[in-house]
Amino acid sequence: MCAVTITALGLTTAQAVAAPTPAQRPWQARHLADLGRSPAQQAKAGAAAARAGGEDGSDEAENSAEATEQFTEARTAPGLVAPGAYSAAWAQLQSLPHTVGSWTHVTDKPYNSDDPRYRDTDSNSGAGAGNVTGRVTGIAADDAGNVYAGGANGGVYRSRSGGGHWQAISDRLPSLSTGALSLDGSGRLWYATGEANTGGTAYVGTGVYVLADPEHGEFRPGDRIGGTELESTVIHALRFNGDKVWAATSRGVWTHSTTDLSGPWKLEFAPNPTFLPGGADAKADNAPYKNIANDIAFDPKDPSKVVLAFGWRSGDAYNGFYSRAADGSWQRLSSLGDLPTDAADVGNVTFERSKDGSRYYAVDESPTKLASDPDTNLQGVYVSKSGSPLGPWTLVADSDKLKDSGSAQQDDYYHPGIQSWYNQFLQVDPNDADHVYLGLEEVYESRNGGADWTTPGPYWNFYFPCWDIDPAKRTCSQTPHSDQHAVALGSYQGRTTVYVGNDGGIYSRPLNGRADSLGHATDWTSLNDGTMDTLQYYSVGVGKDPADRSGKGVIVSGGLQDNGQSILRAHDKVMGSNFGGDGGDSIVDPNNGCNIAAEYAYLEMRATQNCAVNDGSWEDDPSKATTYDIAPPDNDTHAARFIAPIAADVKNANTWVAGGQHVWVQSKGFAIRSSDEWNAAYDLGAGHVATAVASSGGTVYAGWCGPCNNQGFTRGIAVGNADGTGWHQLNLPVDGTLPNRYVSSFAVDPANAKHVLVTFSGFSRAWTEGPGAGIGHVFESRDGGATWTDISANLPDVPTNTLRLLPNGGLALGTDLAAFYRAPGRKNWKVIGDGLPTTTVMQLRTGPDGLLYAGTHGRGIWSYDLDRLGSGEGDDNQQ
Repeated sequence: MCAVTITALGLTTAQAVAAPTPAQRPWQARHLADLGRSPAQQAKAGAAAARAGGEDGSDEAENSAEATEQFTEARTAPGLVAPGAYSAAWAQLQSLPHTVGSWTHVTDKPYNSDDPRYRDTDSNSGAGAGNVTGRVTGIAADDAGNVYAGGANGGVYRSRSGGGHWQAISDRLPSLSTGALSLDGSGRLWYATGEANTGGTAYVGTGVYVLADPEHGEFRPGDRIGGTELESTVIHALRFNGDKVWAATSRGVWTHSTTDLSGPWKLEFAPNPTFLPGGADAKADNAPYKNIANDIAFDPKDPSKVVLAFGWRSGDAYNGFYSRAADGSWQRLSSLGDLPTDAADVGNVTFERSKDGSRYYAVDESPTKLASDPDTNLQGVYVSKSGSPLGPWTLVADSDKLKDSGSAQQDDYYHPGIQSWYNQFLQVDPNDADHVYLGLEEVYESRNGGADWTTPGPYWNFYFPCWDIDPAKRTCSQTPHSDQHAVALGSYQGRTTVYVGNDGGIYSRPLNGRADSLGHATDWTSLNDGTMDTLQYYSVGVGKDPADRSGKGVIVSGGLQDNGQSILRAHDKVMGSNFGGDGGDSIVDPNNGCNIAAEYAYLEMRATQNCAVNDGSWEDDPSKATTYDIAPPDNDTHAARFIAPIAADVKNANTWVAGGQHVWVQSKGFAIRSSDEWNAAYDLGAGHVATAVASSGGTVYAGWCGPCNNQGFTRGIAVGNADGTGWHQLNLPVDGTLPNRYVSSFAVDPANAKHVLVTFSGFSRAWTEGPGAGIGHVFESRDGGATWTDISANLPDVPTNTLRLLPNGGLALGTDLAAFYRAPGRKNWKVIGDGLPTTTVMQLRTGPDGLLYAGTHGRGIWSYDLDRLGSGEGDDNQQ
């Protein structure tokens, strides 16, 4: 497709902002474009492969989405997961016994991403997002100060004071994954589970729940509407029309009565019904992508006229808009004005209409641009001035216009809309049909129906003259975190407020707020006060705090989805952030918690020996930097998982192992200062990447996959020595003892390196279609992997993520639903303690304080006293 310029489109802007000078940007801001450059180039290669005949070929090659794909692949390989898998596991969980004791919430504190203590080279301190929490993907609000926020995998929270002082109200449900939140005309709160960002950190849900009195009540399993029709789907939107609610799901568009809540959901339309469960093509590799509905629009003058937006972000023949014909069938629309109707340019779509019915707005992501445009995949923003979703639609903004409207996204390879497959919202002022908010990576605002735009919520403040590394010289205002997902309007104490949800939580400002001369709002408020912890940890690490005089205090660190690395010192009341970007796996010295190695993405590792404390003086004198780039060489080619495994040897803390295509080893511990100090111990093979690594006394285990998706999934385990000798692949036939699923973790006995345990993600063959899915999740070998025994016993059939050998000889296991304990010499497992929310336990670590720490992907970090696992935990007649 030829490029079309702003002038040719006839678009103008009243306000343009010159690109800032590089000196105004710290390392992390400069690095963002570099990170985007390689994925953009690889996306083009993927698109070419797709055109050559590979179904959805661009998806795997498009590494800008790798962070999200990784989660999906781990949980679905080697094939597809049948509906009901999570619900069945949750039901089994309810019958299992618990150990004594309760979990303690560690990260129930504000998390200041701008903490001025941490201004070293890899920090995002000063970006302007302030207090953050995990991704918020649903918001609803009323005119009495009640605000409801849904975490991506953290459930629903309620505030009765216009935001803040949050209370969890959905923790009794089997799914805490938020697709959408909506208040209906009678004040009931509808909760659609299953995050619909078409990404791998998106989890399928268990349907839709309705809470009659959301101001005072809490969701219960019995609040589910319908039967199992919407289980194991993701839900992009709920829309109300008359006495029906419409749901846009990954399995088509469904409806249900809002007056009679009994009975099943009705399927209104799925463009490829044979790919639905029970259909002839339901077992096809691409079945999950063949019926994705993104939104629904109704004509306010004739509600019987309905437009459905369907589309997989990477493109498919069914992508497009559909309406009901006179004979009752759904037909593709072929002409809507400027709004594209061809499948190549219809991807993720969001609709929103004005209260008076005079305007409809839409934002559209283009699969063609996703595959071929290195700067953006935004097709455009459109308005229908007839008020009808049937148009005609007029283009009012594209990436270039938004870029010139005060955006911080000025660098090549990262223009506005670069993640419009992931980031979208629209909100219209109920009192002014021409006043509209748009969410992409940033927050945009127009007061004249899209003719002109400003950027009240820029990506961050690094790009602008107000910014300085010295907080005393910084004049920038608060800005919301990047990557927008949800929006709502509400009132509190007579003031109408706009609430936005993004990868950093929830923020608010007055609907008609103030802005500076660049159009950047001066009145944003972070509502992330620490009482809503939806932080999505990939890892957790614990070490003694050298500054604690008692010698008992610890530092707790962890890598987070899009919120860097958090650090909580012994006496902190507020957590800080010492590394920016996406935080991945971590290595923390148990004897000194200020010795930290943190991963960004694709094995880009950084290390510090002072907690990365810095006053920013490195900017003038680079020798004062105390963070070191130590990425293994696979980072240069991205030959690694987006979140790649790293580990320290359990017997020799100075020996580290990192896994990409190669197994990398270095023996200097935290004294490492450069990438050159890694040695390649073993090549897993072209197209293979490590998913788990562990080492004990120089014996290294590495689990790998490649391909890692359900199109030819292959897995293996390699074993060898840290010095590069003795390496070999274990004999793991597809139909052997070990399942042909994703290798998620190892635990190696420090007293005997041949005694090793391994865990597998995904579901067993009872739920997974694919070769060799097998049964079991935890396996043990006492001969270095030559033979294995399934020790899963009574565990629920659910993805497992992390395994720890405990000091007492027992085992602790983290899964997508809970953490489990198996006492020494026993067969069966128990749920560890009480009080841990039903969410994904990504990593377990033991601390020098005798506590077990759980990093969850949706509800922060929690701890449990291992002393509670006394001898009594085995006295339950287990054999």
